Amino acid sequence: MGFHKLVLLAATCCAFGSGAWAQEAVSAETVVARVNGEAITLGHMLLVRESLPNEYKSLPDRQLFDGILEQLVQQTILSQKSSAPDSLQIRLTLENDRRLMRAARMIEQWSEQPISEGAIQDAYEAAYSGVDQGLEYKAAHILVETEAAALELIEKVNAGEEFAALARDFSTGPSGPGGGDLGWFGKGMMVPPFEQAVIELEVGEVSKPVKTDFGWHVILLNETRAVESPALEDVREMLVEDLRRAAVEAEMAILRSQADIKLFEDPQIDPGAVKNFELLSQ
Repeated sequence: MGFHKLVLLAATCCAFGSGAWAQEAVSAETVVARVNGEAITLGHMLLVRESLPNEYKSLPDRQLFDGILEQLVQQTILSQKSSAPDSLQIRLTLENDRRLMRAARMIEQWSEQPISEGAIQDAYEAAYSGVDQGLEYKAAHILVETEAAALELIEKVNAGEEFAALARDFSTGPSGPGGGDLGWFGKGMMVPPFEQAVIELEVGEVSKPVKTDFGWHVILLNETRAVESPALEDVREMLVEDLRRAAVEAEMAILRSQADIKLFEDPQIDPGAVKNFELLSQ
């Protein structure tokens, strides 16, 4: 039964008073219901809530509480009614889930270790101090539909006509009314053919016709400037995350080197077997 149906059902059959636990402290071990003697705790409900889609998490507290509780009550009834032993799929799923949660907790503990200011400063200097950050380019272009039109415009520029005026008169791109000005941009901000053409230009030089998916471009490189390194505070969060990730990877490498790992490479096993979900039902 979908969660939305359980919520509706709970609205009519779960009439718990809002102050039931108001006068006593609650914990994850607080029992909220018993089904044939089997306890359902607040902790069970918290885990269900965390697994819900966001639209359900934002439901009013009473509706959410009653819906989750009714879902767990129904699941407990069905689980108790089932006399069949756990299938291979259920057993392996539980093993994987337990493994995943325990591993995630270890990673969380490693990630909670404080990162010193000195380590952050060292990481910043390694990434940016004395490192060439490349160039930014200030260019203008004229976009037309054909190579012939682009060649004709290049002739006009070479004959002394103003590039910006030609862009306003002939460019089909959105920058045309502004004289074709594209402002400042760095590597990766333009499509590859356009970017490569700009990189190869000298300041003040006009390109040959450049073909992209947008059409044909005539490009004028106006200026270049060195990219400035970002301030430490602007990249602090990124550096801390990188340091935490590196610390986790280092801890993992140590544990892996100490573990007794045997990988069984059976030549009889086709690697494609990892896609055969039907094996779980055999």
